[in-house]
Amino acid sequence: MRPLSLAAPLALFLALAGCASKPVMQDGIRVNDPFEAQNRRVHAFNKAVDQRVIGPVARLAGDGNDGAGPGTMDLVINAGANLSLPGKVANSLLQGRPEPAIKNFFRFAVNSTLGIGGLLDPAGTDFGLPEHDTDFGETLAVWGVPEGAYLELPVLGPSTQRDAAGKVVDLVIDPLYHLLHRDAAWAAFGLRAASKAGDRARFGDTVDSVLQDSADSYAQLRLIYLMHRRHELNEGGTDIDPYAADDAIDPYAE
Repeated sequence: MRPLSLAAPLALFLALAGCASKPVMQDGIRVNDPFEAQNRRVHAFNKAVDQRVIGPVARLAGDGNDGAGPGTMDLVINAGANLSLPGKVANSLLQGRPEPAIKNFFRFAVNSTLGIGGLLDPAGTDFGLPEHDTDFGETLAVWGVPEGAYLELPVLGPSTQRDAAGKVVDLVIDPLYHLLHRDAAWAAFGLRAASKAGDRARFGDTVDSVLQDSADSYAQLRLIYLMHRRHELNEGGTDIDPYAADDAIDPYAE
């Protein structure tokens, strides 16, 4: 699928993002969820998939690391994260932010060579080059595209109309998508997907707490996602990062 073939549906999708219904407030956070009925059905599907497939596999992979050094899952996470860096470089440039683009470029260069194709992270541990995370959803935010309605995507989980469109464009603008042979590009995509599954193992207890122990896991996941995403993008007027230890909240606390 090429960029031109995506232009028309993406333009329509982003136009609809500006036509959302009146938002409501949940724990002081603006929530625009006109598709809640459909989203809850997708959430039930995602929750079942996580409980029966993703969670058990992630726990099994996590148990395979004896802590003596990087385990197999750590190597997969490192390699997948490394392959995502060219796309982050492209997005930083589209946002007019050359500094994180340069740092991510050199991080990719160091880890792809000294880090044995990204399996190891000498850029972060030895050269002081941490990853600067970004995506096309953030690029759209910088360009002034509204957040749109909340969505829960099959398998991929929480999103918004803007971020869902960004996920599609990220696949298209990724330099590796254009430089690698088709089979190699699919292999890289699979490794990046496996890296995301590795994150499930790394944060397994937190994910289990939200999905399995909440009175309303859909509402809690929606709240956490919107707070965290707006904190990342400096949107929504909140200074709270729900993933930071000092700012962690329980939306169901009395």
